[in-house]
Amino acid sequence: MIQIESVSSPFISPGVVFQAITALGRADAMGLLPAHERIESLDLPSFRKVVRHIRGAGIARTLPLELSDGVGLERTLERLNIALEESPVPEFEWNRLVEVLGLPLLPRLLGISAISARRYKAAARATPDDVAGRLHFLSLTVGDLSGAYNEMGIRQWFDRKRVQLSGRAPSELLKGRWQPAQPGPRQVRELARALTCSPAT
Repeated sequence: MIQIESVSSPFISPGVVFQAITALGRADAMGLLPAHERIESLDLPSFRKVVRHIRGAGIARTLPLELSDGVGLERTLERLNIALEESPVPEFEWNRLVEVLGLPLLPRLLGISAISARRYKAAARATPDDVAGRLHFLSLTVGDLSGAYNEMGIRQWFDRKRVQLSGRAPSELLKGRWQPAQPGPRQVRELARALTCSPAT
């Protein structure tokens, strides 16, 4: 997972810091950053490097690479987060999610067999749109969780019963051919998002 040791200007505004860390968590969980990427300081040069990787995957290509420290920075980062949320990239997400969640858990959450998961991961078969949608949902959820848990904690989170889910575990609401827009999955996502709630709310 991405590690940030310090935050430097212009990432001083709470809103800017929140948007930047959200984007980093999502990009990492979506497999858009090099393995073992380490960002020691959250500054503009480091973030420009991240944006280059994201654009290399065909996401946010119209986003200005030369991010400035002006008043528009928070809005630019919001646009980046929207682009990440709306852009499934299974060719990148499979490897990262298998690494974080593991093949026993990931296929179960996706409602597919381990054999199918291996084939999709290896690109031996194209990932169907519905599976790609669930895969992307899990990437975004893992991105939200990464600010609070390590990889073992993230895996355990899905099978741990939650009061907020009426005593059910997140995995119980992600069964079969579920869709991200359904009430159960939306509850799961909202629970994960609450861990990285915007400072403005």
